[in-house]
Amino acid sequence: MHLVTPTFLFTARAKVWTAAVFLVVIPVFFQAPLVRSLPWLSLTMTGAWLLAGVSLSSRAATHLWGDLIAGFSWTWLAGSLYWGWLRFEPLWHLPVEAIGFPIAIGLLAQGRGRVGSYFFLGSLLGTAVTDLYIYRNGLFPIWRQVMIADPDWVPVIMQQAAAALQNPVSFSQGLLIALGLLTVGILPLQSKQPCWWAFSGAVLSTLIVDLLFLGSAFCLR
Repeated sequence: MHLVTPTFLFTARAKVWTAAVFLVVIPVFFQAPLVRSLPWLSLTMTGAWLLAGVSLSSRAATHLWGDLIAGFSWTWLAGSLYWGWLRFEPLWHLPVEAIGFPIAIGLLAQGRGRVGSYFFLGSLLGTAVTDLYIYRNGLFPIWRQVMIADPDWVPVIMQQAAAALQNPVSFSQGLLIALGLLTVGILPLQSKQPCWWAFSGAVLSTLIVDLLFLGSAFCLR
């Protein structure tokens, strides 16, 4: 039996966490502009991600990374579908993002795909909490405006969103959500299992992306 040292475990877990963060950032800064101009290309790339994941998973040396990429393929698929064709309706965002949920749960029930499934579930959790915050603060109309507006008007609309959040209730809700996601993202790091580190990376990077967007909106004021 292959002996796995503590040093190797820490290195492997740290790499999984870093990769999970990277795979959350890719759709935000790469897929988003791609899917607006070439939605079919983005959708087709889902197959490439999935094939890469399956291929890597079939080899012991790269199984971990194949598992993670396979899980990422479901988030890429959801992003392609929503931002390519359904982005004008925010109520469809979470249902589309959850498209891989039955697959992740099915794999976990079979004891397979733990790293990729936990990554997907962490990403979905962050998305769900963010969407709930946007909904509770009445920002869905502004979401729709951003989707149809001329790019030159987007900063103005983002200023409106920032102004709508400048009240004690919205601030308190945002603070509680941020602390909650931070806690949920940090606690799994106590585990020795790479799947929990993938979950942590997905949750924490979603929180960071949300804070960056929120900060940019306030800086425009």
